[in-house]
Amino acid sequence: MSKKNISLIEATDYNQETEMAVLAAAMSDPSRMKILCALMDGKAWTATELSSIVDIAASTTSAHLSRLLKANLVTCLSQGRHRYFRLYSNNIALLLENMMGITFQVNNSSRSKVPKELRKARTCYDHMAGEVAVKLYNFLLENKWISSDGCDLTAKGKEQFLQLGINIDEKTKRKKCCPCLDWSERRFHVGGQLGASLLDCFEKNNWIERVHGYREVTITTKGHQEFRRHFFIDNQFEAIR
Repeated sequence: MSKKNISLIEATDYNQETEMAVLAAAMSDPSRMKILCALMDGKAWTATELSSIVDIAASTTSAHLSRLLKANLVTCLSQGRHRYFRLYSNNIALLLENMMGITFQVNNSSRSKVPKELRKARTCYDHMAGEVAVKLYNFLLENKWISSDGCDLTAKGKEQFLQLGINIDEKTKRKKCCPCLDWSERRFHVGGQLGASLLDCFEKNNWIERVHGYREVTITTKGHQEFRRHFFIDNQFEAIR
């Protein structure tokens, strides 16, 4: 390999490393990280709402959002006089979820500090996470609704999901489904288009209720019944064998 080619590779590597450092710097402030974690509920929020959720001054929130926008960590949607902020992409949500997993140690005191409700069921951007979601993933895998690697739907799964009103677009550019490592359970839950479609289905059919301003998800009385009926998960969310 010529010296010129080596120099080009080194320049490319250097630029990528610099961009990674810029991204890390944008995430390094605790308040900015709180904003990003608040947006993990998958919704779009105004600066005023985020200021209240994160509990920092409105002017400080605006400055932090400007930094996050420049780093392509969040995006801004304008509707009339209002501006709404949300995570830039699914990849940013996945990065945050992985960071949560790295910083969360199963056997140390951090596990006991996580609210029980949040560990039971929460949003992971546009799909569901927590104990309930892990139990659901295990059911789908064991009953062959999804492939053994969790990355595709089986013929049986497509038929069963259709009965729930879920039809996965075969032409979607997004992964039809994928295993997403759950940071509190250290096991997989369902991501991809299937994960998003399931969360949407659960919410539209009143199986769950989203807690405004938080990632926490509450299972309704109807939801307890339907999770048991369709996925053999009982009211304590222990899989029925």
